[in-house]
Amino acid sequence: MQLQRLLTLAAVLQGALAAHRSRPKKTLEAASLFKAAANPQSPLPIIQLYKPVSAPQSSSCNVQQTLMVHTFASSYGVPYVGQYIPPGCDFNNVVIEWTVTSAGRQFDRLAEMYLGDIEVWRTSTAEPTASGIIFRYEKDLSMYLSLWKSPQQLIFSLNNVYDNIYTGAFNTTLKAIFSYNPAKPAHADLILPITPQLGSAGQPSIFTLPGDSASVQQTLPQNVSHATVSIAATGQSNEEFWYTNVLQSDINDFNSTVGSLLGFGPFREVQLFIDDMMAGVAWPFPIVFAGGIAPGFWRPAVGIDAYDLREYEIDITPFLPYLLDGKSHAFSIRVVGMDDNGGNGAATLSTSSINSYWLVSGKILLFYGEDSYNGTHAAPTISTSPIIQATSRVDRTSNGTISSLSYSVSAKRSFSVKSSYGSWTQSLDYSNQGLVGQAGLFTSNIQRTVGNQAAVVNSAPGFSNTLSFTYPITANLTYKSADFTQFNTSIDYGLQISSSGRPDLSTFTLVTGHMDLSERQFGDAFYSNVPNNSFSYGIMDRRFQELSYGIPYSRHIKTNT
Repeated sequence: MQLQRLLTLAAVLQGALAAHRSRPKKTLEAASLFKAAANPQSPLPIIQLYKPVSAPQSSSCNVQQTLMVHTFASSYGVPYVGQYIPPGCDFNNVVIEWTVTSAGRQFDRLAEMYLGDIEVWRTSTAEPTASGIIFRYEKDLSMYLSLWKSPQQLIFSLNNVYDNIYTGAFNTTLKAIFSYNPAKPAHADLILPITPQLGSAGQPSIFTLPGDSASVQQTLPQNVSHATVSIAATGQSNEEFWYTNVLQSDINDFNSTVGSLLGFGPFREVQLFIDDMMAGVAWPFPIVFAGGIAPGFWRPAVGIDAYDLREYEIDITPFLPYLLDGKSHAFSIRVVGMDDNGGNGAATLSTSSINSYWLVSGKILLFYGEDSYNGTHAAPTISTSPIIQATSRVDRTSNGTISSLSYSVSAKRSFSVKSSYGSWTQSLDYSNQGLVGQAGLFTSNIQRTVGNQAAVVNSAPGFSNTLSFTYPITANLTYKSADFTQFNTSIDYGLQISSSGRPDLSTFTLVTGHMDLSERQFGDAFYSNVPNNSFSYGIMDRRFQELSYGIPYSRHIKTNT
């Protein structure tokens, strides 16, 4: 990272203040390495608010198996590779527990777990203290039962730097509890990867965009009754804080004061195509990792979903009459940003309008029916109407220097695909109000994403479902000194989900059946990067409520570190 970029307000927020998880950190990216006031006698627990997961108790099967015990030190491009053997009992429920300890100086890191060529969990680490931290997370992975039933190559990727500067290694233990759930939730009969399929080489199967072509050819069995595609998509490096990016036409507005800003606007869309036909989209959640914006926010509790990055689900059942022809078909994932037309109104979306980089993978979850399809193989009826608008304005001082930049982006998309097997519809709405002021020493973004989607599954009516979501975020940052070594920041963001549910376990709601979720986190933090004395502190109010499986759960905690 060049010094000019470090001194760019938006770039600091988007790169230097958070973990550059999938590439080695550079010395200038030191904002998340700070002194922590932790108890030197014991590791500090770092939690995420979530509803606890429990394995059903059964007499027929209740087996715990250790899947991995491994230390990730200098681990870039060196994942853990092990062999999984199913337990010798009849199980239909799998819950994993991941326990991590670390001490020293280190960034937070992205991690992925794979069974063969298929990613089954994406997570991230907390940032350690000199005296050490510990964190645990439990996750229900029963949706991948068809994989768990046969031997698999287990690959766990956690790219980490370990040297005389970055002294924190991550000591990890991964366990699984196999049990029998008498409720017998549904699960996919076959799961096909939308990945580069590098498992046989002992490497993680993941695409990097832009750059890779995230497209694969797959042939579906002809007795499939319904199907879903699940997509994991995470912005990293210059795309980690995509929602704070200015319009591309404004990236040089503050060259004379703070340098070039990150561009292509604050809007991103994840798209799924089948044979070049759009099958659905996802508007990503603005994940904030445990070193994001200011590290003082995230101890002793990380941000929303930091330990469990939800995947986006698209029902492709309406495509089945077209797909069940015994032929190979292309499944492609794209991430697009904005061509803003100079901030003068209508904008367009393009795969070339994103910075480096996004990590994406997908999978096709197939459910079998009793009979093979023997009808015509016509393509479904597809309707989509994206509307993207962008505006910007600059204010100048008396000598002509730009003092502030304000910009706004709004987006709407209605999408539907229909066939004799059912329909998939989406209605999405987005807005972002951005401001860069004080000649680049202040930045603010107010963003709101709202979505409603519905699957009508004629071929399996029990899987028809509706889902709505909202995720707002407001983030502000103000430098206190002209040398960019100190700043105040605030954040207020949340996640609301309401789902009618399906009889299988969702990779987005993380539960079976109906679910209502409401999360909000808001607070203020300070960061100082004085030489040899970097530190960060903050206050945060965290509220969590979830109703699932007919049982409510809530937590409200306040932290001051």
